[in-house]
Amino acid sequence: MQTRLKYGCNPHQTPASFEQPDSEPLAVRNGDPSYINLLDGLRAWRLVRELDAATNKAAAASFKHVSPAGAAVAGDNNAPDETFCRAHHYEAPEAGWSPSATAYARARSSDRSASFGDFVAVSRPVDLPLAQLLKREVSDGIIAPGYDDDALALLTGKKSGRYVVLQIDRDYTPPESEARDEFGITLRQTADTQPITGETFGRRVTRLTDLEAGALESLLVTTITLRHTQSNSIAVGAAGHAIGIGAGQQSRIACTRLACDKADRWRLKSHPKSLALRIRDGLPKAEKVNARDGFVRWHELNVAERAAVTDKLEGAAPEPMTEQERHDWLAAADGLVLSSDAFIPFRDNLDRAAA
Repeated sequence: MQTRLKYGCNPHQTPASFEQPDSEPLAVRNGDPSYINLLDGLRAWRLVRELDAATNKAAAASFKHVSPAGAAVAGDNNAPDETFCRAHHYEAPEAGWSPSATAYARARSSDRSASFGDFVAVSRPVDLPLAQLLKREVSDGIIAPGYDDDALALLTGKKSGRYVVLQIDRDYTPPESEARDEFGITLRQTADTQPITGETFGRRVTRLTDLEAGALESLLVTTITLRHTQSNSIAVGAAGHAIGIGAGQQSRIACTRLACDKADRWRLKSHPKSLALRIRDGLPKAEKVNARDGFVRWHELNVAERAAVTDKLEGAAPEPMTEQERHDWLAAADGLVLSSDAFIPFRDNLDRAAA
């Protein structure tokens, strides 16, 4: 079956369409998806389906330009804690937190700037708490195996009725062979179905071989996330959450620097000085996010950039974190993991990760 798309990768690339098997595993419940919406949605669905199967927890991903900006599974508690919510600008949904809503909040917090206008995937049917959370965010669409009636009604009203809502058959399994066309040439290969389980990490070559259950879950999440990220890629994880993803770079060290820098910024947002920021009321959420992100990167900013951050705050310019404060806060990290989608060729990657 062939279905028309809004346009291809760019608005001038029309006509565009997608075809699917006779079983029609994909349904458009709302909106007019584009080519990139389908690429993001289907790749994100593969990721969250695999995360859920590996951890037996609700999983979510925030996708932008065919790579995840963030991915996570629901935490052991049903709701994120107060520090997390303050650091990443979340208020509880009116219906309260649910595992899917919590997983998505964690996934989007990884890099909220990159997640602006994301395509969302969740591994379980969308409930009202998740829909209420999404209603407040700038997002282009979502893919899930089902929708509660009240959640669907809320999402179909988002973006003046243009929010893309896709439903995928949870039991659909694609063929073992996959193909793509490039410059009129068709390439084929066997699909990547190599299982990633706890046994994947059974061979430990370092002096320290103990691996806590929480660290193992984080390794599962980060490694599965990398399978669905443009290569080269590196991910840093903690507590079942990919907190820093470095994707699509030509060198491994560039990926490592990106992933670690993102993870550092994610952790510094919960520093007491960051939590004490007095951000002006009435600003859009994206501006609040940018203000906090600018504060934790204060040492990198020029005079004009610092002024732009200060303009979003109540009162005088903030007292920035000292180099020693940053170091001490980051050194207190516990349970961090790093995963790579291929071998790490030089120790500079490990040096950056250790820092």
